[in-house]
Amino acid sequence: MIVADYEISHIGNLELLKEHKTTFLCSREVAAEVVLKCYDWAIAMRDQGRCVISGFHSTLEKDVLHYLLKGKQPVIMVLARGLKAKWEPRIQKALDEGRLLIVSPFGNQVKRVSENTAAMRNDLMIKLAEEVVVGYAREGGMLERRLRMEVHELL
Repeated sequence: MIVADYEISHIGNLELLKEHKTTFLCSREVAAEVVLKCYDWAIAMRDQGRCVISGFHSTLEKDVLHYLLKGKQPVIMVLARGLKAKWEPRIQKALDEGRLLIVSPFGNQVKRVSENTAAMRNDLMIKLAEEVVVGYAREGGMLERRLRMEVHELL
């Protein structure tokens, strides 16, 4: 299936792609003062029933997923590797409830996340969303460089 110029594999509810989507991006290294703000944001998105897209790869993104999965709103996870065959119980529960979509622009032969696959995943998430929220972009980091490119493209 082609989505936002990417051939994707998926598991879960494809209808979630029709939702108004907000992508959440965050550097792996996070300033301590933004952690609680990101948690509060995730809780607000959950309480408002808003669809959030993320890779849920970094520690903070995993924490955001924890808060989101406590709600009933839709969630889209975009992987920087191929799909897994088995999911942990909380992920499987959300899949079974039809409120989670997991997509990957990579085949199952891609087993590890690399800087290149993470960059492609981030690009796909940005293209899928109507809004992008950045919890934290470390100065000089991959995410900050990518976002700077996006701004230059818009000028």
